[in-house]
Amino acid sequence: MLGFCLAAPLGDALAKLLYGALPLGMLILARFLFQAVILAPMVTATHRPWRVRGRVLRLVVWRTVLHILGIGMMFTALGYLPLADAVAIAFVMPFIMLLLGKYVLNEQVGPRRLIACVVGFIGTLLVIQPSFAAVGWPAMLPLGVAVVFALFMLATRQIAKETDPISLQAVSGTIATVALLPLMVIGHLLEWPGLQFAIPTAEEAWLVVAIGSVGTLAHLMMTWSLRYAPSTTLAPMQYLEIPFATAIGWLIFTDLPNGLAAIGILITLAAGLYIILREQATQRMQRSALQQTPPAPPAAE
Repeated sequence: MLGFCLAAPLGDALAKLLYGALPLGMLILARFLFQAVILAPMVTATHRPWRVRGRVLRLVVWRTVLHILGIGMMFTALGYLPLADAVAIAFVMPFIMLLLGKYVLNEQVGPRRLIACVVGFIGTLLVIQPSFAAVGWPAMLPLGVAVVFALFMLATRQIAKETDPISLQAVSGTIATVALLPLMVIGHLLEWPGLQFAIPTAEEAWLVVAIGSVGTLAHLMMTWSLRYAPSTTLAPMQYLEIPFATAIGWLIFTDLPNGLAAIGILITLAAGLYIILREQATQRMQRSALQQTPPAPPAAE
Protein backbone atom coordinates (compact mmCIF):
# COMPACT_ATOMS: atom_id res chain seq x y z
CA MET A 1 0.00 0.00 0.00
CA LEU A 2 2.93 2.32 0.65
CA GLY A 3 4.14 1.62 -2.90
CA PHE A 4 0.67 2.40 -4.25
CA CYS A 5 0.57 5.71 -2.35
CA LEU A 6 3.82 6.75 -4.05
CA ALA A 7 3.18 5.32 -7.52
CA ALA A 8 -0.42 6.58 -7.92
CA PRO A 9 0.35 10.34 -7.67
CA LEU A 10 3.48 9.80 -9.79
CA GLY A 11 1.30 8.34 -12.55
CA ASP A 12 -1.09 11.29 -12.17
CA ALA A 13 1.84 13.69 -12.52
CA LEU A 14 2.90 11.99 -15.77
CA ALA A 15 -0.65 12.34 -17.10
CA LYS A 16 -0.68 16.02 -16.11
CA LEU A 17 2.53 16.52 -18.12
CA LEU A 18 0.84 15.07 -21.21
CA TYR A 19 -2.59 16.67 -20.83
CA GLY A 20 -3.28 18.80 -23.90
CA ALA A 21 -0.33 17.38 -25.82
CA LEU A 22 -2.20 14.16 -26.68
CA PRO A 23 -5.95 13.39 -26.81
CA LEU A 24 -7.45 12.21 -23.52
CA GLY A 25 -8.69 8.97 -25.10
CA MET A 26 -5.15 8.05 -26.13
CA LEU A 27 -3.88 8.50 -22.57
CA ILE A 28 -6.63 6.30 -21.13
CA LEU A 29 -6.19 3.65 -23.84
CA ALA A 30 -2.41 3.62 -23.28
CA ARG A 31 -2.95 3.21 -19.53
CA PHE A 32 -4.94 -0.02 -20.01
CA LEU A 33 -3.14 -1.27 -23.11
CA PHE A 34 0.20 -1.36 -21.31
CA GLN A 35 -1.49 -2.97 -18.31
CA ALA A 36 -2.59 -5.84 -20.56
CA VAL A 37 0.72 -6.01 -22.46
CA ILE A 38 2.81 -6.10 -19.27
CA LEU A 39 0.70 -8.54 -17.27
CA ALA A 40 -0.65 -10.96 -19.90
CA PRO A 41 2.76 -12.64 -20.47
CA MET A 42 3.20 -12.91 -16.69
CA VAL A 43 -0.13 -14.69 -16.37
CA THR A 44 0.77 -17.12 -19.16
CA ALA A 45 4.33 -17.73 -17.95
CA THR A 46 3.29 -18.45 -14.37
CA HIS A 47 0.24 -20.53 -15.36
CA ARG A 48 -2.16 -18.27 -13.53
CA PRO A 49 -5.88 -18.58 -14.32
CA TRP A 50 -7.24 -16.43 -17.15
CA ARG A 51 -10.90 -17.33 -16.93
CA VAL A 52 -13.35 -15.65 -14.60
CA ARG A 53 -17.00 -16.59 -14.56
CA GLY A 54 -20.36 -15.74 -13.09
CA ARG A 55 -20.46 -13.23 -10.26
CA VAL A 56 -16.70 -12.58 -10.34
CA LEU A 57 -16.78 -11.82 -14.09
CA ARG A 58 -19.65 -9.36 -13.64
CA LEU A 59 -17.78 -7.61 -10.84
CA VAL A 60 -14.57 -7.48 -12.90
CA VAL A 61 -16.42 -5.88 -15.84
CA TRP A 62 -18.16 -3.41 -13.50
CA ARG A 63 -14.83 -2.64 -11.81
CA THR A 64 -13.17 -2.05 -15.19
CA VAL A 65 -15.90 0.38 -16.31
CA LEU A 66 -15.51 2.29 -13.05
CA HIS A 67 -11.74 2.32 -13.49
CA ILE A 68 -12.03 3.81 -16.98
CA LEU A 69 -14.45 6.51 -15.78
CA GLY A 70 -12.35 7.35 -12.73
CA ILE A 71 -9.09 7.66 -14.66
CA GLY A 72 -10.77 9.73 -17.38
CA MET A 73 -12.17 12.21 -14.86
CA MET A 74 -8.92 12.38 -12.89
CA PHE A 75 -6.77 12.99 -15.99
CA THR A 76 -9.18 15.76 -17.04
CA ALA A 77 -9.10 17.36 -13.58
CA LEU A 78 -5.30 17.34 -13.60
CA GLY A 79 -5.35 19.48 -16.71
CA TYR A 80 -6.81 22.31 -14.59
CA LEU A 81 -5.86 21.71 -10.94
CA PRO A 82 -2.61 21.39 -8.98
CA LEU A 83 -1.76 17.74 -8.29
CA ALA A 84 -2.10 17.99 -4.50
CA ASP A 85 -5.49 19.75 -4.71
CA ALA A 86 -6.92 17.15 -7.11
CA VAL A 87 -5.74 14.24 -4.95
CA ALA A 88 -6.95 15.87 -1.74
CA ILE A 89 -10.43 16.55 -3.14
CA ALA A 90 -10.63 12.94 -4.33
CA PHE A 91 -9.95 11.85 -0.73
CA VAL A 92 -13.57 12.58 0.07
CA MET A 93 -13.85 8.93 -1.05
CA PRO A 94 -13.58 7.41 2.49
CA PHE A 95 -16.51 9.57 3.62
CA ILE A 96 -18.56 8.42 0.64
CA MET A 97 -17.67 4.79 1.43
CA LEU A 98 -18.81 5.34 5.02
CA LEU A 99 -22.19 6.62 3.81
CA LEU A 100 -22.49 3.78 1.30
CA GLY A 101 -21.79 1.32 4.10
CA LYS A 102 -24.51 2.84 6.28
CA TYR A 103 -27.26 3.44 3.75
CA VAL A 104 -26.56 0.76 1.13
CA LEU A 105 -24.92 -2.11 3.03
CA ASN A 106 -26.80 -1.39 6.32
CA GLU A 107 -23.57 -1.25 8.35
CA GLN A 108 -23.62 0.21 11.85
CA VAL A 109 -22.13 3.72 11.80
CA GLY A 110 -22.15 5.74 15.01
CA PRO A 111 -22.83 9.48 15.39
CA ARG A 112 -19.15 10.30 15.97
CA ARG A 113 -18.12 8.94 12.60
CA LEU A 114 -21.03 10.71 10.90
CA ILE A 115 -19.93 14.02 12.48
CA ALA A 116 -16.36 13.35 11.33
CA CYS A 117 -17.77 12.67 7.87
CA VAL A 118 -19.45 16.11 7.84
CA VAL A 119 -16.21 17.74 9.02
CA GLY A 120 -14.32 15.94 6.26
CA PHE A 121 -16.75 17.26 3.65
CA ILE A 122 -16.22 20.78 5.01
CA GLY A 123 -12.46 20.32 4.65
CA THR A 124 -12.95 19.17 1.07
CA LEU A 125 -15.06 22.25 0.30
CA LEU A 126 -12.21 24.44 1.57
CA VAL A 127 -9.93 22.76 -0.97
CA ILE A 128 -12.49 23.08 -3.76
CA GLN A 129 -13.37 26.75 -3.15
CA PRO A 130 -10.16 28.43 -4.41
CA SER A 131 -9.86 25.91 -7.25
CA PHE A 132 -13.48 26.49 -8.30
CA ALA A 133 -12.95 30.24 -8.22
CA ALA A 134 -9.92 29.83 -10.48
CA VAL A 135 -11.02 27.20 -13.02
CA GLY A 136 -14.78 26.65 -12.55
CA TRP A 137 -16.51 23.27 -13.01
CA PRO A 138 -13.34 21.15 -13.51
CA ALA A 139 -12.68 21.66 -9.79
CA MET A 140 -15.69 19.39 -9.15
CA LEU A 141 -14.30 16.49 -11.20
CA PRO A 142 -12.28 14.96 -8.30
CA LEU A 143 -15.59 14.60 -6.42
CA GLY A 144 -16.81 12.41 -9.29
CA VAL A 145 -13.53 10.52 -9.07
CA ALA A 146 -14.18 9.93 -5.37
CA VAL A 147 -17.66 8.50 -5.99
CA VAL A 148 -16.42 6.26 -8.80
CA PHE A 149 -13.43 4.95 -6.87
CA ALA A 150 -15.53 4.33 -3.75
CA LEU A 151 -17.62 1.95 -5.86
CA PHE A 152 -14.40 0.62 -7.44
CA MET A 153 -12.95 -0.21 -4.00
CA LEU A 154 -16.17 -1.95 -2.93
CA ALA A 155 -15.99 -4.15 -6.03
CA THR A 156 -12.28 -4.83 -5.48
CA ARG A 157 -12.85 -5.89 -1.87
CA GLN A 158 -15.53 -8.35 -2.95
CA ILE A 159 -13.22 -10.15 -5.39
CA ALA A 160 -9.69 -9.53 -4.02
CA LYS A 161 -9.61 -12.81 -2.07
CA GLU A 162 -11.20 -14.81 -4.90
CA THR A 163 -8.84 -13.77 -7.70
CA ASP A 164 -5.11 -13.60 -8.25
CA PRO A 165 -3.99 -9.93 -8.34
CA ILE A 166 -1.93 -10.31 -11.53
CA SER A 167 -4.71 -12.21 -13.30
CA LEU A 168 -7.30 -9.65 -12.17
CA GLN A 169 -5.29 -6.72 -13.50
CA ALA A 170 -4.44 -8.53 -16.76
CA VAL A 171 -8.09 -9.41 -17.42
CA SER A 172 -9.21 -5.89 -16.49
CA GLY A 173 -6.62 -4.32 -18.81
CA THR A 174 -7.67 -6.61 -21.66
CA ILE A 175 -11.38 -5.85 -21.20
CA ALA A 176 -10.69 -2.10 -21.11
CA THR A 177 -8.49 -2.24 -24.21
CA VAL A 178 -11.05 -4.25 -26.17
CA ALA A 179 -13.75 -1.74 -25.19
CA LEU A 180 -11.72 1.45 -25.76
CA LEU A 181 -9.98 0.62 -29.04
CA PRO A 182 -13.16 0.50 -31.21
CA LEU A 183 -14.42 3.64 -29.45
CA MET A 184 -11.19 5.43 -30.36
CA VAL A 185 -11.42 4.28 -33.99
CA ILE A 186 -15.00 5.55 -34.26
CA GLY A 187 -14.05 8.79 -32.50
CA HIS A 188 -11.15 9.32 -34.88
CA LEU A 189 -13.31 8.74 -37.96
CA LEU A 190 -16.06 11.05 -36.68
CA GLU A 191 -13.55 13.59 -35.31
CA TRP A 192 -14.90 13.49 -31.76
CA PRO A 193 -12.84 15.76 -29.46
CA GLY A 194 -10.57 13.79 -27.16
CA LEU A 195 -11.19 10.48 -28.95
CA GLN A 196 -8.77 10.83 -31.84
CA PHE A 197 -5.36 9.31 -32.51
CA ALA A 198 -2.25 11.47 -32.70
CA ILE A 199 1.40 10.68 -33.33
CA PRO A 200 3.42 11.43 -30.17
CA THR A 201 6.95 12.79 -30.17
CA ALA A 202 9.72 10.55 -28.83
CA GLU A 203 9.53 12.23 -25.41
CA GLU A 204 5.74 11.95 -25.32
CA ALA A 205 5.94 8.28 -26.32
CA TRP A 206 8.20 7.54 -23.34
CA LEU A 207 5.82 9.37 -21.03
CA VAL A 208 2.88 7.35 -22.40
CA VAL A 209 4.78 4.11 -21.70
CA ALA A 210 5.57 5.39 -18.20
CA ILE A 211 1.90 6.21 -17.52
CA GLY A 212 0.85 2.66 -18.43
CA SER A 213 3.69 1.03 -16.50
CA VAL A 214 3.41 3.12 -13.32
CA GLY A 215 -0.39 2.89 -13.28
CA THR A 216 -0.24 -0.89 -13.71
CA LEU A 217 2.28 -1.23 -10.89
CA ALA A 218 0.28 1.03 -8.58
CA HIS A 219 -3.03 -0.82 -8.88
CA LEU A 220 -1.30 -4.19 -8.78
CA MET A 221 0.21 -3.26 -5.42
CA MET A 222 -3.13 -1.95 -4.17
CA THR A 223 -4.93 -5.17 -5.16
CA TRP A 224 -2.18 -7.27 -3.64
CA SER A 225 -2.35 -5.34 -0.38
CA LEU A 226 -6.11 -5.95 -0.09
CA ARG A 227 -5.49 -9.65 -0.65
CA TYR A 228 -2.90 -10.08 2.09
CA ALA A 229 -3.79 -7.50 4.74
CA PRO A 230 -7.04 -6.33 6.36
CA SER A 231 -8.48 -3.06 5.09
CA THR A 232 -8.38 -1.62 8.64
CA THR A 233 -4.59 -1.92 8.58
CA LEU A 234 -4.23 -0.47 5.09
CA ALA A 235 -6.74 2.39 5.25
CA PRO A 236 -4.60 4.83 7.33
CA MET A 237 -1.66 4.32 4.97
CA GLN A 238 -3.70 5.53 1.99
CA TYR A 239 -3.59 9.08 3.38
CA LEU A 240 0.15 9.15 2.71
CA GLU A 241 -0.86 9.69 -0.92
CA ILE A 242 -1.68 13.34 -0.13
CA PRO A 243 1.79 14.37 1.17
CA PHE A 244 3.40 12.32 -1.62
CA ALA A 245 1.23 14.14 -4.18
CA THR A 246 2.15 17.49 -2.61
CA ALA A 247 5.87 16.69 -2.81
CA ILE A 248 5.66 15.42 -6.41
CA GLY A 249 3.58 18.43 -7.46
CA TRP A 250 6.14 20.78 -5.97
CA LEU A 251 9.13 18.97 -7.49
CA ILE A 252 7.69 18.71 -11.02
CA PHE A 253 5.29 21.67 -11.33
CA THR A 254 6.38 23.93 -8.41
CA ASP A 255 2.73 23.84 -7.29
CA LEU A 256 1.75 24.06 -3.65
CA PRO A 257 -1.77 24.39 -2.13
CA ASN A 258 -2.67 27.94 -1.09
CA GLY A 259 -3.48 28.75 2.54
CA LEU A 260 -7.20 27.92 2.44
CA ALA A 261 -6.63 24.70 0.49
CA ALA A 262 -3.85 23.66 2.89
CA ILE A 263 -6.20 24.10 5.87
CA GLY A 264 -8.85 22.07 4.03
CA ILE A 265 -6.34 19.30 3.32
CA LEU A 266 -5.38 19.11 7.01
CA ILE A 267 -9.05 18.99 8.07
CA THR A 268 -9.75 16.24 5.52
CA LEU A 269 -6.74 14.25 6.73
CA ALA A 270 -7.75 14.60 10.40
CA ALA A 271 -11.39 13.63 9.78
CA GLY A 272 -10.45 10.64 7.62
CA LEU A 273 -7.91 9.31 10.13
CA TYR A 274 -10.40 9.80 12.99
CA ILE A 275 -13.01 7.74 11.14
CA ILE A 276 -10.48 4.95 10.58
CA LEU A 277 -9.41 4.94 14.24
CA ARG A 278 -13.05 4.85 15.38
CA GLU A 279 -13.76 1.93 13.05
CA GLN A 280 -10.77 0.04 14.45
CA ALA A 281 -11.86 0.74 18.04
CA THR A 282 -15.43 -0.41 17.26
CA GLN A 283 -14.15 -3.64 15.72
CA ARG A 284 -11.93 -4.33 18.76
CA MET A 285 -14.89 -3.83 21.09
CA GLN A 286 -17.05 -6.16 19.00
CA ARG A 287 -14.37 -8.87 19.03
CA SER A 288 -13.93 -8.46 22.77
CA ALA A 289 -17.68 -8.77 23.32
CA LEU A 290 -17.80 -11.96 21.24
CA GLN A 291 -14.93 -13.48 23.20
CA GLN A 292 -16.65 -12.74 26.52
CA THR A 293 -19.99 -14.19 25.46
CA PRO A 294 -20.53 -17.45 27.45
CA PRO A 295 -21.20 -20.61 25.42
CA ALA A 296 -24.81 -21.71 25.05
CA PRO A 297 -25.88 -24.50 27.49
CA PRO A 298 -26.21 -27.99 26.03
CA ALA A 299 -29.66 -28.95 24.83
CA ALA A 300 -31.63 -31.26 27.13
CA GLU A 301 -32.00 -34.78 25.86
